[in-house]
Parts: sequence; C-alpha cells; structure tokens
Amino acid sequence: MASRVSRKRIKQGVIAAVFLTVAVALSPIATAIYILAGSLDVLRNEKRDWYLIQRYFSGNGFTTWLVSPLNLLLDLLSYRNRKIYRLEDFSGEARQELDRTLGFFRDNKDAVIARIDRELGDEKRGMFLFRWYGQRYNREFEALNGDFKHIRTIAVSVFQGTERTNFHFGPLRLTLRVLFNLTPVKDAEVFIECGKTKHYWAENPLFIFDDTLMHRSVNDHDGRRYVVFMDILRPSPVQPLLRVLLVPISWAATAFKSIYYRRWAMLGIGKS
Repeated sequence: MASRVSRKRIKQGVIAAVFLTVAVALSPIATAIYILAGSLDVLRNEKRDWYLIQRYFSGNGFTTWLVSPLNLLLDLLSYRNRKIYRLEDFSGEARQELDRTLGFFRDNKDAVIARIDRELGDEKRGMFLFRWYGQRYNREFEALNGDFKHIRTIAVSVFQGTERTNFHFGPLRLTLRVLFNLTPVKDAEVFIECGKTKHYWAENPLFIFDDTLMHRSVNDHDGRRYVVFMDILRPSPVQPLLRVLLVPISWAATAFKSIYYRRWAMLGIGKS
C-alpha cells in the first residue's frame, strides 16, 4: 500500500514538473504570476509542510491552484475570511435560510434517512442531491423546493462504516461549505479536520468553513454517517456580483461533478 502511494506521488510530481516546464517555455510571465498566486494561496493553510505543497500543486489542489488568481480577487471583494465560520457571521437573511433549511433536516431526519437508504444500497459513499449550485434535482420534500437567495447547494453525503476521504481542497471561494451531521456519535475517530481544527461531530453537529483550505472527513466508526452538505454564498458587500460569477461556475460544477465526486454514488437525481 505504501509503495503504491509513493509511486502515485512520484507520478504526480513528474506530471507537475513537465507541466511547469512547458508552461515556462510557452509563457514565463503568466507562469510566474500563477506561481506567485498559488504560493500566496497555499500559505493560507495552517499546517505548512511538504504534504500540503504536494497536495496543492500536484494533487487534488491543482484545480484550486489554477483558479488561485480569482480566489485571491474574491478575498478582496469579500469580508475577512474567517476560515471557520459561525452562524453569527452571516447576514440576517442568510441566517434565516440556514435556520429554515437546517430546521427541516432536524425535524425530518428519519424521513430523509429512510429515503436515502432506499437508494444507497451497498455503496460505500453516496451524495443525495436536492440542489447542486442552483440546479434543482430531487423535489420530493416540498420545504426544499422554494427559492434560495444565498444557499446554492443542498445535498446529504453518506458514508458507510469506516470510511474516510483523503486530504483535499475545494476549488472556489465564491461559497462556503456548511455541514450538519444528522447522526453524530461520540467517537474519537469520527470528525472533520481542517488545518489545525479537528471538529468532533458529537460536540457540535454543525461545521461551516472555507473548503478551499485542505481538509478531510473521517468516519472510523461501524455505522452510517449522514451529513447535510450545503454551499452558501460568502459574506460580501458585493454579493450581486458573486451571484453573477456563480452562473458559469454553476454550469461547470454540474458538468464536472462526476469527476470531483467520481467515488460517490449520485442519488436522488432520478426525481428531477
């Protein structure tokens, strides 16, 4: 297993080196700008080590690097990035949407879980889609069919027992990730980790963060884990501009979700 991981990292490093060599040859100025932007972007992470550099420049974070100039611009157009957020950090209107949506999942947890279980089967990971960057999928629960101004994605991610993700990065800082665990268990090996923060679901089922930071989710517990998975617009004085920028991003996110989530079974999409 260790040798396979090492070979994979060597392969990623070689591909990154070839890409960089070609990029410098074709456009040295643009390449220098990207290296600078990527360096500024990756240094936002708290755990600064070789693994972070490798994952960002030649692993899952490569896409994040490609849009790093845009992400840095979005930081300038938005309020201070807190990295880890609380409900109090959002506007009253955005909080109302979050409270209403989270309240629905609290009150209807058993019905939602039963619906997902009917379709999940033996899949190790599932993503039940209600909305994906504004595009509607499953409409079976009326409370989730209304208009949302701030929330762009509503889904439920499911892990079978003893399942975890690798450390990875989300691509864009137009939105923040909102996670709400419907089945928190008190277990030291069930958590989400972002930077130096290790968030245990049993202590607080809600976790809101900037998912362009390196993070991972761990469920080393013999039982299914159901987590509400949402994206919400970043707090910003120019949110109308962020909504405009999300239009092409929504199309791309829909088109490429099968790549980013290739290890996940996409559920609920037959009820569009």
